[in-house]
Amino acid sequence: MPLVLVSFACGFIFGAGLLISGMTDTAKVLGFLDIFGAWDATLAFVMAGAVAVSSIGFVLARRRGAPVFAAQSLWPTRRDIDVPLVTGAALFGIGWGLAGLCPGPALVNLAGLSLPVIVFVAAMAVGMLGHDAWNRSRASARQTAQATVAAGGDG
Repeated sequence: MPLVLVSFACGFIFGAGLLISGMTDTAKVLGFLDIFGAWDATLAFVMAGAVAVSSIGFVLARRRGAPVFAAQSLWPTRRDIDVPLVTGAALFGIGWGLAGLCPGPALVNLAGLSLPVIVFVAAMAVGMLGHDAWNRSRASARQTAQATVAAGGDG
């Protein structure tokens, strides 16, 4: 039960921070991304503040070693830059630039029951589920190919 409460509190604080900072205002986000037009640089300060605060949190979490509400820490193990990472980053940036929304602010804005936000979140969910299914099918195909080779087939 404590994990559910901590998760709720963290999500609530995150959502409140997005609202207070203006990250849920699509016009403000699009103004920030329009660096050659009427650029609104205020979100740069929001992001700098978020990086500063989270950096302190990451340092403290690394020093602590074991998490408080989990069996182990889930730090990333990969450090390489590959095609899926770059493709995902590009799709994220394109979507953010076109809609003025990314996943966190979209979920916060979902409370307003706006049709464009509902469509955005639905499309985001379909994309996530599609990516997960694609990854599973690729992993299954790799395992089948490895089993064929191990069994002496021409794989």
